[in-house]
Amino acid sequence: MTEVGQNNGGQAALETLIIGTSPATQRLREMIRRVARSNASVMLCGPSGSGKELVARAIHDEGVRSGKAFAAINCGAIPGELIESELFGHEKGSFTGATARRLGHFEASEGGTVFLDEIGDMRFDMQVKLLRVLEDRTIVRVGSSEVRNVDVRVISATHQDLDAAIAEGKFREDLFFRLGVVVLQVPSLASRVEDIPALIRHFQRKMPGEAKCRFDDEAMIVLMQHRWPGNVRELRNFVERASVLHGGETLGADDVALLLNPTAALAPRQAVPSSFVAVQASAEELADAPFASGAPHAKTPAPGRPIDLKREIETIELEQIHVALDLADGIISEAARLLTLKRTTLIEKMRKYGVQQAA
Repeated sequence: MTEVGQNNGGQAALETLIIGTSPATQRLREMIRRVARSNASVMLCGPSGSGKELVARAIHDEGVRSGKAFAAINCGAIPGELIESELFGHEKGSFTGATARRLGHFEASEGGTVFLDEIGDMRFDMQVKLLRVLEDRTIVRVGSSEVRNVDVRVISATHQDLDAAIAEGKFREDLFFRLGVVVLQVPSLASRVEDIPALIRHFQRKMPGEAKCRFDDEAMIVLMQHRWPGNVRELRNFVERASVLHGGETLGADDVALLLNPTAALAPRQAVPSSFVAVQASAEELADAPFASGAPHAKTPAPGRPIDLKREIETIELEQIHVALDLADGIISEAARLLTLKRTTLIEKMRKYGVQQAA
């Protein structure tokens, strides 16, 4: 992504970061311009895959800190025992594996911006330490007692309902007020479908001509009627999938429907209705040739032909785990949300099936 600040393009630069002309996108750009003028902490709320990190980057690039560092940290992707070191740094020998002094993101981003993504996944004890940093503008490295001043702007993001998390005692209310001096809603892709053609052109911009797909009118209607649970991230993956499988082609509605649901072809076929089977063959013929073309699907329960239900369920579960990880770009906490599972539960299932986390 090109790094351009307020003095190097202004409005044009912002429109190259936040793509689209829908009312929702125009309102978002206007809010970015307003909050960029200050150093207030900003909390970005919105569904996963909607582009919250891109919005955070736009706020940084439009503000007075644009010439300084921008650090993005996914709080849900860092093991709980390492997040303090990641944010605040550590001294040599402060814990096993600390072979040298290390600056944390807050010190390394002095004068710039720190973006804390998935802040709702942060451990409760770390929330207390982060609150102190925000209030005092100081940090202490792990294994040190020396207090160091830091000057960074903090932008955070979450897809979670923090009001519910506060009510359940999982998130500190005082930290929420500190992080959310300004709360900015990032719209879902489904609420700005008018931007889909422009987003597709944007994702295809760096592709060679022979890899770019075209979409006829009916195909575009299908795209604009899709729910887009993975939002802009899902659209980006869709465009890449289409270029790999149909580069240079013009796609219709059926092509798009299959690309939007790539596991549909793996789903078990429906059993042929018994009335149709009766026309094709007698019961005796079916018994002699259970895999004939007119026979019911082999996995349909029948006397003398049981199915392994546990294995069938595991097959479906494995397919959905792969789909969720693909939509989430390999981020386990996001994939777990899409599957309505706890993060630890998804990790256990991935180990069970030998699924590796994508890089």
